[in-house]
Amino acid sequence: MKNVTVYTTDHCSLCLSAKALLERRGIGYREINLARDPDGRTELQRITGMFSFPQIVIGEEPIGGFSELLAADREGRLTGLLAA
Repeated sequence: MKNVTVYTTDHCSLCLSAKALLERRGIGYREINLARDPDGRTELQRITGMFSFPQIVIGEEPIGGFSELLAADREGRLTGLLAA
């Protein structure tokens, strides 16, 4: 299974929803809270080119935010994205 990284910030309902979806599916993830880790912003920009939250990266591939994560889950693509 590929590593999942979720870039979040404080007081972000979509960040909470993304983490909850992953947890319901039993998918482990590494959270980088950009309110507490300013160096993570540089990493986020380098990897995704985005500044909006949340941003989900599976392996080395940015998949987008909560809407994209939810769509991948509903369409059955999430499992394939996680496959090593």
